[in-house]
Amino acid sequence: MKKILIPIDLSEHSARPIAAAKLLADRTDTELLLLHAYQPYAPDMPDMTVPGAVGMVPLSPELEKSFKKRLNDQVAALESEGFRVEGLWSVGGIEPAVTEAIAEYQPDLVIMGRSGEGGFLDSLIGSSATDIGLDAKCPVLIVPPQASPAKFKEIVYATQLEYDENDVLRQALPVFERMAGRVTFLKISSPAQPDVQPDDQYMDQIMGEFGVPRQAFVVRESGAVLQGIEDYCDEIDADLLVMSTRKRGFIEAFITNPSLTKKMILHTHIPLLVYHIEDSE
Repeated sequence: MKKILIPIDLSEHSARPIAAAKLLADRTDTELLLLHAYQPYAPDMPDMTVPGAVGMVPLSPELEKSFKKRLNDQVAALESEGFRVEGLWSVGGIEPAVTEAIAEYQPDLVIMGRSGEGGFLDSLIGSSATDIGLDAKCPVLIVPPQASPAKFKEIVYATQLEYDENDVLRQALPVFERMAGRVTFLKISSPAQPDVQPDDQYMDQIMGEFGVPRQAFVVRESGAVLQGIEDYCDEIDADLLVMSTRKRGFIEAFITNPSLTKKMILHTHIPLLVYHIEDSE
């Protein structure tokens, strides 16, 4: 990897995506881009006499200087460990900051933490991590608050075996090889999950192109796909879960086939690496 973009909020949550980046980066070939999107305004106390009224107040220049220093300190700490690092300062929301940074720097990977503090609205409409994970123009690694990345040796690639994912695997397998991890291809069969294409069709494609052994594929039955994936990951003590996502139409995305990847971003307790499949239609 040549460049890894790491959006951080400069809180204690920042340590987790940085730890993951250190596992994946090559000290000589990889540049780490630490991005902080500074919000110059904070919500004011609501006016209880006016329902729903919440103002915004500007933050002090001293606070902005403090955040810039903390970003520079993070950069200096990584440089002292031998990493190539650049600090990126942005003003405004995290999603536009990440989108702009991806367009400008063309990173091979984005790594970001999930605070786990979004609550009901995050589950309903998606958090920043969800939106970035689903829409970014490069792979995204989401590190949940329960995870403290120390290794990526046991990797689970969750697949439906319903469409061609070889384009994704051409990107992903060299990354797994760098991790020196063992990869298991997991399919969860569930009554709620479409099962149209024969599994052997795509197993044969993967085995034929990449030399993956047949025993690397595991098919499990479960009443719920997400629960089945998490149960298997817990069973083998997985360090990393990998899923692919693709753009869907409105009806398919929100009614007939809700995105498993979106739900997993919000609920997984192990790091989740998301790749994006480009539809050929």
